[in-house]
Amino acid sequence: MTMRWRDLFVLGTALLASGHTLAAPAPLNDNLIVDAREALRKSDRVRLAALRAAALDAQHPLAQWADYWDLSNRLPAAAQPEIDAFYARWPGTYVEDRLRNDWLLELGKRRDWAAFSRDHARFRMNDDREVGCYALLTQHLAGQDVTQAARAAWFAQRDADDGCDLLATTLVEARRFTPADVWQELRLSIEFNRPRAAKAASALAGAAAAQAVAELVDKPARYLARRAPPAPGSNRQLAVLAVMRLAGTDPGVAAAELAQPWALLLPPELAAVAWAAVGKQSALRLEADAPAYFQRAFAAQRKSGELELWTDDTLAWAVRAALRSSAAPQERWSLVANAIDAMSDAEQKDPAWVYWKARALQGRAVSGPRGDEARAAARQLLESIASPLHFYGLLASEDLGQSLALPGPPAALSTLERALTSVNPGLNRALQMIALGLRNEGVREWNFSLRGLGERELLAAAQLACDHEVWDRCINTSERTRAEVDLAQRYPTPFRDDVVAASNSIGLDPAYVYGLIRQESRFIMDARSSVGASGLMQLMPATARWTAKRIGLPYSANMIADRDVNLKLGTSYLKLVLDDFDGSAALATAAYNAGPSRSRRWREGALQEAAAWAEGIPFNETRDYVKKVLSNATVYSALLNSVPVPALKTRLGATIGPREATTAPPDKDLP
Repeated sequence: MTMRWRDLFVLGTALLASGHTLAAPAPLNDNLIVDAREALRKSDRVRLAALRAAALDAQHPLAQWADYWDLSNRLPAAAQPEIDAFYARWPGTYVEDRLRNDWLLELGKRRDWAAFSRDHARFRMNDDREVGCYALLTQHLAGQDVTQAARAAWFAQRDADDGCDLLATTLVEARRFTPADVWQELRLSIEFNRPRAAKAASALAGAAAAQAVAELVDKPARYLARRAPPAPGSNRQLAVLAVMRLAGTDPGVAAAELAQPWALLLPPELAAVAWAAVGKQSALRLEADAPAYFQRAFAAQRKSGELELWTDDTLAWAVRAALRSSAAPQERWSLVANAIDAMSDAEQKDPAWVYWKARALQGRAVSGPRGDEARAAARQLLESIASPLHFYGLLASEDLGQSLALPGPPAALSTLERALTSVNPGLNRALQMIALGLRNEGVREWNFSLRGLGERELLAAAQLACDHEVWDRCINTSERTRAEVDLAQRYPTPFRDDVVAASNSIGLDPAYVYGLIRQESRFIMDARSSVGASGLMQLMPATARWTAKRIGLPYSANMIADRDVNLKLGTSYLKLVLDDFDGSAALATAAYNAGPSRSRRWREGALQEAAAWAEGIPFNETRDYVKKVLSNATVYSALLNSVPVPALKTRLGATIGPREATTAPPDKDLP
């Protein structure tokens, strides 16, 4: 049974009136749920069913999870009455909605549209793309025009799936999707390296196109060699796909193919798409030719007037290529402005592109009064994003010459606000699951329980997580607020004495270490990444062994998650990396995330403004990581030292370029 918010209010009020102190959830005294999760992992259906029954009989507070694992594990054989009984046992809970998500996928595979439509109306999360495609299909079958939404869902699929493929096939047959839609899906699939989706979409373009796509996906160069010159129609579309595919492995070869003879044989809109794809792949490799490829793409586009075929991601790489370019400022800033102006309205609102558009306006403004309008527009853009709490907000405020103060604390949570949150059943279940080591399930239940909460309720939930030292939920929950910002929740300082001591002992800035840990592990001591990094500072086992040997620390593999050992090894390794990059925090941070060899390679080329270098990092994860670690460190520096927000640019550095000949050679042994 679940409790409505009104029930929680009454309970919380009664508890307070009686002077009752709300305690943390009692530790679970058995392993029923952990064992059930392990039985699921091992596909031991008999044991899982037995554990589920035992949990229900014992009225275990987490019995619903064992119930969910048992039923979801045999969903293909389930019938609606059993599903409805599960819903009735756990109404309003995360597992009810999670099972509904799973059941909707099963109903879609069964093509039971009547049952699907009934159940979908009660689906609250509504965040599964394949379920969304099935839902649009049922609406189409009911006579609704869903063309626009269906097109967006199909284009956004990450790879081939039954729901979106069936939706597309149905709408192609109904002539709601045009051949142009099919070719756009093919281009998106090739651009984002989704060969399965490309082959699925190619079937909608006909048998000949499907055969050609199968060939060009595997051997694009051979396909191009055999197909020149192209006949009008689909062969030209296929040639563009082959060029795009070839660019993914060798942009230079693709550019040569495109220059002679394909660019002359393709219509301008397709030539523009092909050149833009070559430019993107070249930019991802940080090649100097990338801006020239994009210039050719824009030249072709101007002849056609067609930009809808370009993705925001391609345009983002046009900006990054321009920022890295050694061309004259006017040419460089023109490419930046053209690419940002071509982005979707939603993408243009990203603080990164607001900032660089402002810089482009400043860079292109003529001197004197004639440039005042452009400079004023740039200032307005910078003012719109200025903030001490994120990378581009800090840069914008510094460009404006502003000294931003950190937000003041919100009004203290009342006893009632804290009490009502403390009896929230979903949040308490989440904390219990996390305490049992079932973090993934606990995090999902926690996030589901935050749905619909107001800012004060979010602050109270964040504080509940902080009080239980579940720091990732503390930070992530607090970051959902907008009007009220609690920096103690968003930037906590667990283990402060130890972090400061470990940092100071080897000459590291504690704020930098805190900024890195906040991004690496969110202060979860037993955090383990998908690639095997462990502990507070997310050390790879090989890196931990190497560092321990380097600093003479006795070490064995089971020590990697120990807080003190992990902190000692992590700070020592970070200092070695920082020293190897001559104190550049930007380069060292990138190296900590992606490896020193990559960071060394990324610094080659023309001397760049440090912010432009950070934006041009070719790994999405590392680019985001560097910006967040350095902005985190800036905030932590203000908090730890009780000073105004320091300049991010000081930490970032002025410029980044190749290692100077006068400096010591890099330490090639650094893992």
